[in-house]
Amino acid sequence: MGDAVQQFFAVKAKIAAAEREAGRQAGAVTLVAVSKTFDAADISPVMEAGQRVFGENRVQEAQGKWPALKEAFPDIELHLIGPLQSNKAKEAVALFDVIETVDRDKIAVELAREITRQGRAPKLYVQVNTGSEPQKAGIEPRDAVAFVTRCRDVHGLAIEGLMCIPPADENPGPHFALLEKLGHEAGVAKLSMGMSGDYETAVAFGATSVRVGSAIFGSR
Repeated sequence: MGDAVQQFFAVKAKIAAAEREAGRQAGAVTLVAVSKTFDAADISPVMEAGQRVFGENRVQEAQGKWPALKEAFPDIELHLIGPLQSNKAKEAVALFDVIETVDRDKIAVELAREITRQGRAPKLYVQVNTGSEPQKAGIEPRDAVAFVTRCRDVHGLAIEGLMCIPPADENPGPHFALLEKLGHEAGVAKLSMGMSGDYETAVAFGATSVRVGSAIFGSR
């Protein structure tokens, strides 16, 4: 059994323990295995071990490896978790099952156009910049609920959840709590939050999915 497979099972066990500790239902939290920068040979053993939900940061990189992997494993759910440029909306809608990084009207317009054109509707999450960091993608927390409403009413998009990446040097708890509060106000069911360093905390704060890369695959 390879390192990644062992680490995958260890992460699954920790998520299950965190669910129990938080008094949540077993299986309430989906593990998104972040496979960016890793190739098919690295990813396949984890797929064979039973993982079906994966996250990628870049449309182009994902295009290079996932069509063949999806053919081999048709029940794969692929998440885009990196910033989406509007000129890549067409490719993103064609390839991804979930797009977690909707954060401005321009992207919403392009996605709505492509969803109509392709007749393929990925699930959509709005990314919230909970730390208001200038270098980071995501909508400001104070604008998030209005933006979700606009996505629905103006752009005709079904928004299923919210996503955040807390500042690296801050306690993630308050950021997760803020996202949970905004999700409640916006009437969305899903919260994508928590990464390799803090996913157990995220489970306690109500995450419905956690995005774990280096704790499974190691670091590049």
